[in-house]
Amino acid sequence: MTILDDLDRRLVAALQVAPRATWGEIGGAVGEHERTVARRLQRLMSTGAVRVTAILDELRCGLGTPVHLHVRVTPCTAEQVAEALSIRPDTRSVYAVTGAADIGCELVAPSRHLLHEILTAQIPATPGIAQTRTQVVLHTFQTVAEWHAPYLSEEQVARLRATAPTPAGPLPERLELTGAERDIVGLLADDGRIGFTAIAERLEVSVPTARRRVASLLERGAVHLRAEVEPALLGLEVEAQLWLSVRAHGLDEVGETLAAHPSVRYCAATSGTHTMIVQVAAAHEAELYRFLTAVVGPLDDVTDVNVTLITRAYKRGHLRKSGLLTLECQ
Repeated sequence: MTILDDLDRRLVAALQVAPRATWGEIGGAVGEHERTVARRLQRLMSTGAVRVTAILDELRCGLGTPVHLHVRVTPCTAEQVAEALSIRPDTRSVYAVTGAADIGCELVAPSRHLLHEILTAQIPATPGIAQTRTQVVLHTFQTVAEWHAPYLSEEQVARLRATAPTPAGPLPERLELTGAERDIVGLLADDGRIGFTAIAERLEVSVPTARRRVASLLERGAVHLRAEVEPALLGLEVEAQLWLSVRAHGLDEVGETLAAHPSVRYCAATSGTHTMIVQVAAAHEAELYRFLTAVVGPLDDVTDVNVTLITRAYKRGHLRKSGLLTLECQ
């Protein structure tokens, strides 16, 4: 798969902003004909370069505890361990990384009881794993689903966001989903662009009811629609995970500041030796260096920074990877 051209990048960025927008709405926002938009984006989705899905906010919905694992492996087993972690249904993301750990993994445990079993028995029993370190997510400032590639103007982004329901005002700390809402989340995870008519038929409800329930899930922040694409295909070939030590009284300010930066794909407060994880996508190492010195450096409440580079993604957002292409949803 070759790097996308400039128009493809803008169209994918538009799809990231509004994953369920019509081809006409995307074309109107970026100044391209609807047929051109449809042809290009459908080609990218058919090849696996782009996949539209949805991610449930398990922490807010009380349906799971997200944790980040730093995994050290025995020599020459990194590929084997990464694949073993990728096929687990409870892993959301799996990366090969530089630094003290060999693999970074985000896992969502459905309960605290199972979290204990997963961390003390299941994961250590995986062949090739030598050591793990765990950091539990306490608060999420920015999800990857809320990030888009930096190829659109503010006016274009605003026009696209106006096409779909989005959270308005402060989000509730806790939500409780009905069985029907969980079913909708499952349908959106399989296909984030599934039509309201298809949702209504699958759930045996009216189309207005299906539309209303999807809007409610999005407005309450229970689920995030996501157009998944490897950053490298967008010309962002350097991807880093920053582990920050932040003074407790500065967590909110640091998290909100970093989450607002266009290079930041993900930002969350965690437990453990570092209190914040920040995932950054950049065009090259010099751009990452400028981010560290000009964006992170001036934040007085950041007392330590540990930088690791992602060298390969095996899984993102429950979607398994084959090189730069996306496979099936789990």
